Amino acid sequence: MTAERIAPVIAALPVPVLLIGQDDRVRASNDAVTAILGPNLVGNHYITAIRQPAVIAAVAETRMQRISRHVRFTGRDGANDTIYRVAVAMAGDDIALTFEDQTAAEAVGQMRRDFVANVSHELRTPLTALLGFIETLNGAARDDPEARDRFLGIMSDEANRMTRLVDDLLSLSRVEEDERVRPREQVDLGGLLSSVIKALEPQASAAGNTVALEIEAAGTMVPGDAGQLVQVFSNLIENAIKYGAQGGAVTVTLKPRKMYPRLRGEAVQIIVADNGEGIPTHHIARLTERFYRVDSHRSREVGGTGLGLAIVKHIINRHRGRLLIESEVGNGTNVSIFLPISQGAGVAS
Repeated sequence: MTAERIAPVIAALPVPVLLIGQDDRVRASNDAVTAILGPNLVGNHYITAIRQPAVIAAVAETRMQRISRHVRFTGRDGANDTIYRVAVAMAGDDIALTFEDQTAAEAVGQMRRDFVANVSHELRTPLTALLGFIETLNGAARDDPEARDRFLGIMSDEANRMTRLVDDLLSLSRVEEDERVRPREQVDLGGLLSSVIKALEPQASAAGNTVALEIEAAGTMVPGDAGQLVQVFSNLIENAIKYGAQGGAVTVTLKPRKMYPRLRGEAVQIIVADNGEGIPTHHIARLTERFYRVDSHRSREVGGTGLGLAIVKHIINRHRGRLLIESEVGNGTNVSIFLPISQGAGVAS
C-alpha cells in the first residue's frame, strides 16, 4: 500500500500508531503518537523518532526475526512519567508500533506493593515483640512473677493491636467491595450521633474530655447505611478524643439541610471539632491515605492502625458525600461530613 493510501488509515486509528518502512524511516503516524514522540515524524529515521534503546532494539530484532514482541516505553513530557506498553509487529514488509498507556495499571500495581509492604511492616513489629517476650518468658523470666506479669501485659497490648489491624483491613475490604452500591435505607442522623456519643462516653471520660452534641436540625433523615455511618462518626469522634487537648471539649454539630452545588443537591453537614494542637497544612491532603500518620509514635501509643480515615473516605464515597478536613496548628481540627438528602444528589469526592 502506498504512503498516500496508508496515511489516512493510520491517522484514523484511535490508538497511537507509528509505521516504519523497509528503509527504516517513518512511513506514517497519527496525532495520538505525535503527542508521545513529537511532531514531524514522517520521513525521519525511526531511531531519531523513538530515542529509547529498548524500543529501538525491539524494532531491529523484529526486523531480523519477524517475530512480534512487547517492550516498555517511558514518556517524559509532563510532571510525571507516562508508561506505555509498545507492541512491535510486522505489517507486511513494514513494522507497526502501537502504544498502550499502562500508567494507571502501573500505579495500581505500585499501590498494591506498597499496601503489602505496609501491612507486613505493621504486623512484623508486634509479632517481633511477641516472639521476643515468649523467648524471654521461656528463659530468664520463667520464674520471675513480676517480669512475667509485665511482659504478659505488653503481649496482650501487641496482640490487641494486631487484632485491630486485621479488623480494620477486613472492614476496608468490605467497604471497598460495596462502594459502588448506594445505600437506600433512611437514617435518623440525630439519633445515630446521640448513640455514638453515648457509646464513647467511657473513653471520653477516661481522657478527661467532654463530647457535646448540637443538633440544629432535628429529625434529619438521609439515605444511608446506618452501620457504616456509625463507623464513620465513631472513628471521627474517637480521633477527636484521642488527639484533642487533654481535658478539652469535642463538639459534634448537625447543621440544617442546604444546597451544595458540589454535591448537585441538598445535603446536611456534620462537624466534629476538637481544640487540640492541630495538624500542619502539608499533612492534611494525605490523611486519608492508608497507613499515613502525622505522628506514627503517638498514633501507635493510642491504638491507631493508620486505616481509620481511609475507611471513612470510602464510606463517604459510597454515600456520594464529601469529607473535608480543616486544621490549623494551635487551633484544633474540624472534620466535616456532607451527606446528600436524596438518592439523586451527590457525587463522590
